[in-house]
Amino acid sequence: MNTIRRKRKKSAEDWLVDGVAYGFALILMVSILLPFMQVVTISMSPASVVNETGFHLFPTKFNFSGYEQISTDPNFWHSYLITIFRTVAGTAAGVLVTVLTAYPLAKSNLPYRKFLMMFIVFTMYFSGGMIPKYLLIKELHLANNFLVYILPCLITGFALIITRNFFMGIPAALEESAKLDGATNLQVLFQVYLPLSMPVMATISLWYCVQHWNSWMDNMLYVSKKSLYVLQYVLQTILTNGQTADMEAAADVLVHTETMKMAALVLSLIPIVCTYPFLQKYFVKGMIVGSVKG
Repeated sequence: MNTIRRKRKKSAEDWLVDGVAYGFALILMVSILLPFMQVVTISMSPASVVNETGFHLFPTKFNFSGYEQISTDPNFWHSYLITIFRTVAGTAAGVLVTVLTAYPLAKSNLPYRKFLMMFIVFTMYFSGGMIPKYLLIKELHLANNFLVYILPCLITGFALIITRNFFMGIPAALEESAKLDGATNLQVLFQVYLPLSMPVMATISLWYCVQHWNSWMDNMLYVSKKSLYVLQYVLQTILTNGQTADMEAAADVLVHTETMKMAALVLSLIPIVCTYPFLQKYFVKGMIVGSVKG
């Protein structure tokens, strides 16, 4: 049987709300797109064009000497590998610890559950501060250690609450059925809960991934070994000083400083830009479903 659907005629208020929403989305898109276009354009432009025109959105001449110059810097690529390893290890450890913590907190019969949740929420608003954290890391001998990138970032309160709320939405009958078949708690978690939790897993994975990829402050505070420098700290040094130490030593630097900076920025964005489309389809669902319960 054919179903005839009649479209509701939009009122003036509907048109106004739609116009404001689309206008706001357009302004937001332009504010994001324009700086990104400028970065890409400058990274592909010769120094003479950058000096003459400054801000421009589309390249008039192409020159990839900025990419060539940054690609010859071994420190840049070593920090790239360190950052990739940090992101993969940190994301895997963060998701595992978050899941193992959220699962018991999703059970209504867990003793002191409300107190534990209040304690977790408290840490989202208040922290010990930079100096106590520095002293703690120093006493734990984590300074100049790769683990300083992983251990302090193992879990975040917001990711834990989103995951716990998502687990609370899974029917308890599934767990009871699995336990009647002899499953343990870990088997229930990994064989029943996790296959049903792809949206929230993708969501918190993306959070941890971006957090680790963009972090550079911990490098500046706790790490002085050059072999442990992460990409964002090297990038911050390039943006601040204009050139890496090795390039400063060279007398014949041919590449415009701004060109090299923008080329480094573009190269640092590639992994995140490539990762996001694969996780984006789960992101909205994970956020909505994980936020419906308090």
